[in-house]
Amino acid sequence: MTKYSFILMTEEKDGFLEQLQELGVVDISRSVKPVDQDSSEILARASRAKKTLEFLESIDYTKDADAEAIARTTVEIDGDPVAFVGNCQSRLAELNIELAAARKQMDARLPWGEYDKKAIDSLSDLGYKVRYYIVDKKRFDQAWAGQYPLQVIEEDGKKVWFVTVTPESEEYSFPVNEVPAPADTYAAAKADVERCQSEIIACKAGLLNAKDYIPAIKEMRNGDLADLDRYLADSARGSAAEDYVTVFTGFAPVENDQELVASFDKMGVLYFKEEATEDDNPPIKLKNNWFTRQFEVFTEMYGMPVYSEFDPTPIVAPFYLLFFAMCMGDAGYGIVLLLAGIMLNKGWLKIGMFEGLGNIIAILGVGTMFVGTILGTFFGMSLYDAAWVPQWLKSCMIVGDITIPGIGTLNIQMILAMGIGIFHICLAMTVKALCFTKRFGIKENIATWGWLLLIVGGVILALLGIGKVLSPEAMKWAVIAVGGISALAIYIFNTPGRNPLINIGSGLWDTYNMATGILGDVLSYLRLFALGLAGGMLGQAFNNLALSVKGEGIVTWIPFILILVIGHVMNILLSGLGAFVHPMRLTFMEYFKNAGYEGKGAAYNPLKTNKD
Repeated sequence: MTKYSFILMTEEKDGFLEQLQELGVVDISRSVKPVDQDSSEILARASRAKKTLEFLESIDYTKDADAEAIARTTVEIDGDPVAFVGNCQSRLAELNIELAAARKQMDARLPWGEYDKKAIDSLSDLGYKVRYYIVDKKRFDQAWAGQYPLQVIEEDGKKVWFVTVTPESEEYSFPVNEVPAPADTYAAAKADVERCQSEIIACKAGLLNAKDYIPAIKEMRNGDLADLDRYLADSARGSAAEDYVTVFTGFAPVENDQELVASFDKMGVLYFKEEATEDDNPPIKLKNNWFTRQFEVFTEMYGMPVYSEFDPTPIVAPFYLLFFAMCMGDAGYGIVLLLAGIMLNKGWLKIGMFEGLGNIIAILGVGTMFVGTILGTFFGMSLYDAAWVPQWLKSCMIVGDITIPGIGTLNIQMILAMGIGIFHICLAMTVKALCFTKRFGIKENIATWGWLLLIVGGVILALLGIGKVLSPEAMKWAVIAVGGISALAIYIFNTPGRNPLINIGSGLWDTYNMATGILGDVLSYLRLFALGLAGGMLGQAFNNLALSVKGEGIVTWIPFILILVIGHVMNILLSGLGAFVHPMRLTFMEYFKNAGYEGKGAAYNPLKTNKD
């Protein structure tokens, strides 16, 4: 997002808002304040202090090439520390430019070597002219030395540096163009580089010393802001209406910058443009493909991400589809949902509460068809037991029980639900570690990475152990490595710089919360199996009830069909309600909690003439 700040006289605001409505891309907010020269000066001082504080708190020269020299240097700070920091910043920028130029001059003069510039210049008094040349090695002709008074100064295998010395009175020509004479010697350029480096060290040392004034600067800024509040309160009572200005703050997507700048310039409005930051709390506009965009409604229901968070929708979309399909668990019901979605899109079916949801209902229907087939259920019938289903399709179905040594016989679909839950939680913890590291830095998230290594690494090692991929010896050392590194991160280094005993206590508390929370979270995914099983059993019960009333005569077909239609419609509605709520619960409670998702952002809501 790009942040725009507009300053207008209050009487101009209505026309400006109408123009913004026509543009239709700026999310706007506003405030009204009396502004004059005195309040502007106070505000400017407070703003300079804020920027100075942000800069001082961010500088760190520990990794600087001259870190030791900077640390040894002491610079006295006289007068206003804010002005001192500003002068140092400006001078540092100038010195960096000077240093780059001096290094360039030093590199250019190096091949010419050291020489007495006064002696060279004195040759002109004797009537001689020195000309300087740089040519590629391939172009240099050795015969030139026999034709001209020529002296090679340097060659590096690619270029040749040489000079010629001829009387100024004689006619002179040479096959290549001469280059300007060195402005000074290599030693002079090197001295300039050393001078710039010395001044840069002094500037950086001064900035480092200025960090001691951070409390004083904060106190000065707070005082200015308090003065500004009192001043504005006083001036608000005595100012005339025309003394007021309206300050608008707006946000728009970066891709609209060029169009908006042209429009604002044409309006003649006073505005400032800058890149939005997290501190500005800009509105959020999600960017997803067609498939993922259908599931943005769930992200919006929970809360939009803040500016520095990841958009959870690309992960929510496939998992919500999978969870919904497992909860429905019936391929026949998926066909019904697909047809209902198509009819809603075409306008053949009109249900107010489902208006505009045709796409997502159709997508959920397709997912339910696929997953229901894999789970072997079609309108309450077992596809695995049906004679008309081809054998190749039966081999793809996940049905029946599985025996786990040391545990016993378990339903394979229950094991599948648990496995999906473990993977989902591990993915959430991975997203949390990456997102929090990006937002707050690795130092603040050592414990997060420790838990990620322990849980995800433990799951991977368990799978490798079950598959007998690693030898017992290798497995032992792998477990020791994962456990040892995780323990150090969780119990010792969870908060660097804090008392180790406090870190251990904090780690133990986190262990209790994590152990009880993760276990409950994983067990929560059993609902995927339970709801699918309940829906399938209820569908089968309606089928058996319908078959029990069907006799030999045609008349018995009427109650048979009525029971099937009414029963399966009721089952679809009940299963659909559960399949809607419970995957959303798994997303909001299990995934978002373990992913550390806050969802406190504001949705992008531009000012428009028509709201779609």
